[in-house]
Amino acid sequence: MTNHLPEQPRADDASAPGSEGTAPRHAAARPSGAAPRAEAAPIDPAVPVGASAPVSDSAPAVPTLGEVLAAPAEEPEAAPETPGRLDITGEWRRVSPKAVTIEFLTNALMIVVVVAVGALVGFLVDHPWPWFVGGAIVLVTLVTLAFVPRRIRSIGYLLRDDDLLFRRGIMWQRFVAVPYGRMQLVDINRGPLARAFGLAELKFVTASPATGVTIPGLPLEEAEGLRDHLVSVAESRRTGL
Repeated sequence: MTNHLPEQPRADDASAPGSEGTAPRHAAARPSGAAPRAEAAPIDPAVPVGASAPVSDSAPAVPTLGEVLAAPAEEPEAAPETPGRLDITGEWRRVSPKAVTIEFLTNALMIVVVVAVGALVGFLVDHPWPWFVGGAIVLVTLVTLAFVPRRIRSIGYLLRDDDLLFRRGIMWQRFVAVPYGRMQLVDINRGPLARAFGLAELKFVTASPATGVTIPGLPLEEAEGLRDHLVSVAESRRTGL
């Protein structure tokens, strides 16, 4: 008696597309309790290989160089205006007009000395170069004399609450603020011409040589009164009164 065994399914039948209830032999069994693997994102056939993916609308857009250059520049914020420390409001006190006469006389005496020295040297060496040098010095002195009145009028001082403000100069002006508390010496000088015209020179000596001030051409009474006032104010400022 012959026994007929049932036919075993072939491997080709298991992989056939029309077979149902069968699984491919190469599919590995997933252990129980394991998390499912993440499925790969589908590839968009419209995007070529190597091209970057489209940026989402929620991502911030990076401006291009052209947009940055075309954008108007932002104006910097203006700094808050602060009042300057140098307050020059007030009545300036000028020097005496007699100082112009003293300057003219001083330069005239210098011209006479230069001419005399040049003539003496030219006579001794028997050469014209001393006359050239002396003539150049005299010419420069005469040009300087033309600016003496304007230069004297530019000299002035101003008494403020905390310091004395001094100015001088035409083209190159100089403003110096001398604090009362830093004055160490207030001196009065008088030369022969200044004594003849009743004028004096007031000199301030401070802790810093750069802030030293000399006011020329002051009447003697004004110079003495200003000296006494500055000495008393400086003493009170140093003692803290």
